[in-house]
Amino acid sequence: MNFLDSLAIPPVDAAIIALYILGTTLLGVWLGRGENSTDDFFLGSGNLPSWALLLSIVATETSTVTFLSIPGIAFEPGGNFGFLQLAMGYIIGRVCVLTFLLPLYFKGKNATAYEVFQRNFGTSTRKLASVLFLGARTLGDGLRLFLTAFTLQQVIHINFDLSVALIAIATAIYALFGGVRSVVWNDCLQFAVYMTGAVIAIGVILYRLPGGAEEYFNFASETGRLRLFNTSFLPADGQMTLWSGIFGGAVLSLATHGADQLIVQRYLCAKDQRSAGLALFWSGPIVFAQFALFLAIGAGLACYYAQFDPARESLAGDQAFASFIVNDLPVGIRGIILAAVFAAAMSTLSSSVNSSSSSLMDDLGGEPLRQLPEKRRLLLARVFTVLFTVFQAVVAIVVYYQGFASTVVDQALAIAGFSAGLLLGLFLITLIIGRVPSLYANIGLLSGAVIVVCVYRNYGLSGYWNSLICCVSVFTITAAIWSVMNYLFDPAPIASVEDET
Repeated sequence: MNFLDSLAIPPVDAAIIALYILGTTLLGVWLGRGENSTDDFFLGSGNLPSWALLLSIVATETSTVTFLSIPGIAFEPGGNFGFLQLAMGYIIGRVCVLTFLLPLYFKGKNATAYEVFQRNFGTSTRKLASVLFLGARTLGDGLRLFLTAFTLQQVIHINFDLSVALIAIATAIYALFGGVRSVVWNDCLQFAVYMTGAVIAIGVILYRLPGGAEEYFNFASETGRLRLFNTSFLPADGQMTLWSGIFGGAVLSLATHGADQLIVQRYLCAKDQRSAGLALFWSGPIVFAQFALFLAIGAGLACYYAQFDPARESLAGDQAFASFIVNDLPVGIRGIILAAVFAAAMSTLSSSVNSSSSSLMDDLGGEPLRQLPEKRRLLLARVFTVLFTVFQAVVAIVVYYQGFASTVVDQALAIAGFSAGLLLGLFLITLIIGRVPSLYANIGLLSGAVIVVCVYRNYGLSGYWNSLICCVSVFTITAAIWSVMNYLFDPAPIASVEDET
């Protein structure tokens, strides 16, 4: 059997995927021409347009998991549009970031999110925050790479290691040669591709239903899938409520968009605070619309399978859309939508390795690396980009060969997201108390991490509440230590931006 015969999809679709991945790689290299400093590599010289940063923010937070799993929420029996309650919370959280946290990043010239910690707590806290970010980002995005590579393996029937290598190398090349400018502009392309794919998918579903849109809406209404709000305070079915969605989503968005270098790096690429604020604010409504489209696909799949293939009504939610893509879409369209799946993954992974390299260089490297000649710094930045790509590939391969179940992967992804909540607690200390000795902040940060892991392991709370527990734990412990020590002793000296030891 030759290679073409082994494909799970027609060669035309495989060619579309290959050309797309090759095209984005070449585009990234072309965009990076003339790049000659780490300011270009990590911040795009601080002059990228707000609309491009807006699309980059949305594309970065949209992974393959998002693209394939959110339709499953409305597809499954009892599913509905209630997930949009969380997106409402996201909008509120972004407004809070815009109001309270964004100004911190535009006081002085910051290279990373955690430079703020050095001014308020000291160098050791900045370094500890960076370690938490890098560990969580490498684990979380390594798992996202695993899920994407597994999809590619199923589609073209190649060795899993080769599947990981293809995606990692293609993503790393344009992140390596183009820096954040390449990442941002490729994110815009990725956004256009996966949103086009989603629109095509819902269009195909409506076209094939005998009753068209009317049948779709009748089915969705009769099965309760159009339900949006759940105002119960203690729902018996454990579903998301308006209150948990808004409050939990707001806290989660505060953490991910206010304390995570992955997203904060986008703000620092803007020419000023106003441009960054516009990108941040409008990302909320666009994510809401994007989620609504993905959920509409899920409800459409439930109607489609009920009409044409009742056996697939029992599919797991996160398999429903993937099954439709591979088995039901016409040749060519299937290739476009599969390219959209990889677009969602590549946008997240490229942003991850670039922001991780930035944090390692500026937060952990400190003054010794800042004193290097600019050409040496740029070379190191590219070496670190390759390094984090390799780390994420190793995580993906280890997960595959250890045979971890998808539920374990989901749990690990949730734990990987805890770091943003922990770091948000320190940002609240900055806003409410101000400067605190680094020892107190470090104790609060580490204690908060221990507490949230224990709570998660013993009670299994949803990820929306974990960010709140992280944030409250760090803030409460740090504030308590500061209050007691200030009461018992004279205020301790506080390390500042000049402290580099």
